Amino acid sequence: MSFPKLPQPEPGEVLLVCTCYEDGKALWGGLLDKIGGSREGDVLVVGGSEVRLRPLEDSGWDFLHGGNVPALVADAGPVPPVVVLADIPVVYGGDGPLLVDLAAIPGRGVRVPPDRLGEILAALLGGALAFDHLVRDMDVSGMYQGDGGRPAFPAPAAPPHRSFPALPSTAAVLLVRTSFDDEEGWRALLDELGGADEDGWVGAELEPDEIDAEHYPLTALVVDDRTFDGLLPGEVPALVPPPEERTEERTTLVVLADARTFAEPGRPLIVVDLHDTPGQAAVLPCRMVGSMACNLEISNMDFYEFVAVENAEPWWEGS
Repeated sequence: MSFPKLPQPEPGEVLLVCTCYEDGKALWGGLLDKIGGSREGDVLVVGGSEVRLRPLEDSGWDFLHGGNVPALVADAGPVPPVVVLADIPVVYGGDGPLLVDLAAIPGRGVRVPPDRLGEILAALLGGALAFDHLVRDMDVSGMYQGDGGRPAFPAPAAPPHRSFPALPSTAAVLLVRTSFDDEEGWRALLDELGGADEDGWVGAELEPDEIDAEHYPLTALVVDDRTFDGLLPGEVPALVPPPEERTEERTTLVVLADARTFAEPGRPLIVVDLHDTPGQAAVLPCRMVGSMACNLEISNMDFYEFVAVENAEPWWEGS
């Protein structure tokens, strides 16, 4: 079942889409009150900024993720620069709304404080801010100008718009090769992860007594395809297809093996967030990625807990 298309916003409007529902009822988590502003019919005019937000409700958007949004933009008319989501982290975690880029790198996201939403949108729409500015100035939890510490590995600048094919659909983890200059290093990485089977999976054949609970093995579908050469974290979310049915499990994570993987000790991999802050990256030694995937799957930890903080030793260095 596909998600409904988004309507074309009127000039000067920004769509504010609810993606969290219970028994078909939209849940906003108090966000509309936190944003402030005044109502003009179906539009919320944010005080002091004149930004016009159009709140949208449709249970067909339940569990919609930021990376899925670019495919839902109306075919007719200009593409809006940004869409705002009120998602599960807003409703149940008290997080700020998620801004989804539709212009520079469609599908990546950043969170903003609710009381600054109007100010930030006005700056984006007026050209005083670019989405790159928001992403480069977010903290480890994905909040723009948040106080959670700056990521040790900031997001790279947006490249010229590039097209990539969709990634394979899976309810697990994808391991995607994005650098093709070191074939020996790639084979060594696969061997370190337990070797790929004939179906292209690593870690799928391990027996329970072979598993080290301290360094849980990574189980992932391997994507070794030169069409993904140079793929960056922010470009990933829009390439992950949603499940055909909302009850089906979604891709947990996408893990990138780039040039750093084959050049630095510990074979660091880039893990890309698909849910809380789409496109945010965590750089981890390959031995830690399986444990990260396991902890996220059972909701024992959050993605941001694996994002290294600038000028601080990561907690896993002692592992």
